Amino acid sequence: MNISSLHGLSVPLRDHVRYRTRRLSTRRRSIAFSSRHETTAIERIYVINLDRAQERWIAVHRELGRLREAAGHPLHSLARRFPAIDARYLQGPPPPDLLKPTYTLAEQLLVDPHPRLAIDGATRATRIDMTPQEVAVALSHIHVWQLIAASDAPYTLVLEDDAYITRTCMSVLEKAWCDIQASSDAGHPVDLLYLSYQETGEETEPPRRTRSLLRRPARGMWQLSGYVLSQAGAQKLLDQMPAHGPIDLWINQQFGRLHVQMTDRPVIEQRPGISSSNSYSVMPVLAKVGALRREAPQVFQHRPTREPILVIGDPGTGLTTVAKALSVLGLRCASDLITLPAHETRALARGSRRRLFDAYVNIGSLTPREVAGIVSSTRVRLIMTTATATSEPLSSFKEAWGLQRPQQRLLLPADDPDPWQTLARFLACDYPTHPWPHQPEQGQRHVTARSHSDVIASGRPLAWDTSPWIIQRTDWPGLMPKTPQQQDDALQAGQEAIAWQEGTRLEDSHWFLREDTFPSNRALFRPGNATLPQHGPASLTLRVEATRVRDLTGAAIASRPSFTYGSFSGCLRVPSGPGLVTGLFLHRNGPRQEIDIEILGRDTTCMLINVFYNPGTPGTRLEHGYRGTPTVIDLGFDASESLHDYEIDWQPDYIRWKVDGKTVHERVLWDPTPIPDQPLEFNVNLWSSESTEFAGPLDKQALPAVLEMTSLRAHSPAHAWKQGEPSL
Repeated sequence: MNISSLHGLSVPLRDHVRYRTRRLSTRRRSIAFSSRHETTAIERIYVINLDRAQERWIAVHRELGRLREAAGHPLHSLARRFPAIDARYLQGPPPPDLLKPTYTLAEQLLVDPHPRLAIDGATRATRIDMTPQEVAVALSHIHVWQLIAASDAPYTLVLEDDAYITRTCMSVLEKAWCDIQASSDAGHPVDLLYLSYQETGEETEPPRRTRSLLRRPARGMWQLSGYVLSQAGAQKLLDQMPAHGPIDLWINQQFGRLHVQMTDRPVIEQRPGISSSNSYSVMPVLAKVGALRREAPQVFQHRPTREPILVIGDPGTGLTTVAKALSVLGLRCASDLITLPAHETRALARGSRRRLFDAYVNIGSLTPREVAGIVSSTRVRLIMTTATATSEPLSSFKEAWGLQRPQQRLLLPADDPDPWQTLARFLACDYPTHPWPHQPEQGQRHVTARSHSDVIASGRPLAWDTSPWIIQRTDWPGLMPKTPQQQDDALQAGQEAIAWQEGTRLEDSHWFLREDTFPSNRALFRPGNATLPQHGPASLTLRVEATRVRDLTGAAIASRPSFTYGSFSGCLRVPSGPGLVTGLFLHRNGPRQEIDIEILGRDTTCMLINVFYNPGTPGTRLEHGYRGTPTVIDLGFDASESLHDYEIDWQPDYIRWKVDGKTVHERVLWDPTPIPDQPLEFNVNLWSSESTEFAGPLDKQALPAVLEMTSLRAHSPAHAWKQGEPSL
């Protein structure tokens, strides 16, 4: 588990210093390692390494080459590379005799207690599904344990490929191994020795110093970047199969069956500057139950290239999919357009840095002659999609293809067995963890650069996130769709709705009352705070009520289905007062996409509209951004004085926000983001923000606060519904 990535923290400067000074070792040889089949010595080293990360194996192999075992041979002579299980190629559930890919929140809290959460019936009932990355990591370690148990090596060092050996490691092991040998001679052999670790929870007092450099774990332990496992210890772990949950969590539960030791300080560390591609299944659950109170803003690390990318190909060769893949990599991608705006075409042809976009996919106006001119006069990368690996490049673009240098061009067939690897190698970027985003072919669309006179009630923009999927230029009005009337009529056909009206109950198959929260919310949502009388408006109440995780409780209603496009509205009278937030919005995570209406109690004459966009298909864990792209709209009335109808009209090429049936704001493609395109759940809620800068300071004396509501309606194409309670 990469703790620094888990908490969203940058690697401290001291860790960089440790890494840079690792070669200043006080000792480079240790009796702990031996190639002479000693009775108690580390005779083998396994390095868990993905096939697509050969450079990491080379780095670890080089690292081991500067150190020596007892007889003076380099440690890499003991090393074996173990090809790690790749999460991208997992097919179906893991072998049931080795791993059950679920665990409970109670098991997490047993190892890593949280002061706001108790191990009770609710946490025992909260089951968590492991992510594919967690499953792959667990299976990799289990398979290494099988090799260790079947070997004749008394002890084996297991390293993950992002580990490095600190300058004190060999000297610490030299001294500690004497204690391990003495323990073995006394009939108490060590089964597991942690060399890389982070202890869980907060330490109340420092460990008592002893003459030994070893101690027993007193609390839970994270990380399996570097540990020594005996042959007998490996067999003991295998005897407890199947494991369940993340492997570094599960192994804590076996401490009662093993003789476990740890060095008095970590002597193997994770290399700084290597970001973890793993996603952690417990994090959204901790956010939902209220264990996390703050959201750390995420920043996209880097883009794969500064050179523009042109993608051409015949229809049906995966052009729309390639556009989505380039977007997932952090590129602003103009795709499937009949024509580019004239100023963008000029900027591309001139090689200007004033370009708005990084990649251009399936652009009808980029003729073979224009593409040849761009290739010959500027530095670009050219990608051509084909149906199969044996297909010939398009004859119409033969001139441009021939002008481009081989290292600057790529033939990407639709039947490529590993398109991420092909694309990542071409762009010299890391292999993504996300699934390849297969998309139906969209075809070229009629759009035009919108004039400023077309902008509807632009409002007052607030500070935006910095993101590769946001165009920061305020003079750019986006791309307006020119949708034929018959296409517009088709969008409206086949619509179905779920609705609630005052005086009726919420249909369980359509709606549910939330019992959760999110990090920046001061309140925990509770069903008891929603009142739906037989006569008159329903109400959602925010009140002072202490729980284990929050000192306020609020209320929220959400749709059980998720929707892709449609009209979503509610008739509301909002409460006023600093710190209060009324939300009517569409939302999802993995990837995070969101379309908001929020009315802040500090000024109920305005509403805040917002869009969060991250690309990818379901399962793509891109959550970058915590402010989105907010804009303040003047309502022209006080929303706390009477009921009004608020609506989000969300279509493939635009979003319109309406109040009492009148459009008050509109966003089109790349204005300033793409339009969200994944299934979203519909919500209405009343909460209080942790951020006083955002919502103002809450006056608890003014509570309870009440949101009145007379109707909710979700009107969407029937084929775009996704049934079931939305996932986190």
